[in-house]
Amino acid sequence: MLCSVIILNWNGEKWLRRFLPSVVENTTDKDVEIVVADNGSTDGSLELVKSTFPNVRLICFSENYGFAEGYNKAIKEVQSEFVVLLNSDVETPKHWLEPLLDFLKKNKKFVACQPKILSYNDKSRFEYAGAAGGQLDFLGYAFCRGRKFGNVLTDNNQYPTAEVFWASGACLCCRRKEYIEAGGLDCDFFAHMEEIDLCWRWHLSGYKIACVTESKVYHVGGGSLSYGNPRKTFLNFRNNLLMLYKNLPMWRLCYVMPLRFLLDYLAMFFFCVNGNFRSALQIPKARLAFWKLLKIFRQKRKSIREKAVVSYPKSISSVPVFFAKI
Repeated sequence: MLCSVIILNWNGEKWLRRFLPSVVENTTDKDVEIVVADNGSTDGSLELVKSTFPNVRLICFSENYGFAEGYNKAIKEVQSEFVVLLNSDVETPKHWLEPLLDFLKKNKKFVACQPKILSYNDKSRFEYAGAAGGQLDFLGYAFCRGRKFGNVLTDNNQYPTAEVFWASGACLCCRRKEYIEAGGLDCDFFAHMEEIDLCWRWHLSGYKIACVTESKVYHVGGGSLSYGNPRKTFLNFRNNLLMLYKNLPMWRLCYVMPLRFLLDYLAMFFFCVNGNFRSALQIPKARLAFWKLLKIFRQKRKSIREKAVVSYPKSISSVPVFFAKI
């Protein structure tokens, strides 16, 4: 099997009913399988897939393993050369997959890529999470081509296929063997930034990531947690610190972490000024949670740094984008 397109599902019958038809209709290569990996759903998801999509492979788990561990388990169950992690709220048009697979076949140094991710609700504009490929600044703040601060841009085909720092987990096409060798998504993140962390580990192993803009998909976004949700604020701030601690060399960690202490509390101040007190309170909670997980992540950091063939990826931007986060 060349490729497995894996959709992770948990009680997402409405999303499968709405978007799985486009995946089935527009994924026509006989050497590509479509897989729904179910995290112990209790709604009508399984019955829907069995009755309406008999050619879709079902992998059923007895419990909800979450996003990261659910995908890790599902990818171990398939035997294809390439896998695509595809959110259940993504519409795929015709010829969405071929450019991604062709790119990885021709470019052996690239371990993963994403399509251009546009908004399902306004298909002329980019979608916030992923857009035309993600970047990271030297302080650890993530940003995207096609997104300026909190605003998404209109897609005018202004972004060519190019190397990026991270590819969005909404539609991530990668080499299965290298996914497993890297350890997959970190289940301790629970949600948010786990794909950036994985891409960073790939960079440290000497691989590259790309956004292939000849391919495009349409993403609803914010299906699990809305963009202003305080829980999302907590996870983003905590996981960002965990990611930095895991992957930065010590000489950068020693000055980035004190800077982040100041900038995190500056972000808290801006939340308060804007009257968003619930999100403001998540920042000290996130920092406390980071310290509680430090013992577990100390061992992870040691393992990553011992295996790294690149100390610090050159693709990390030197331009700080702190104010894009608040």
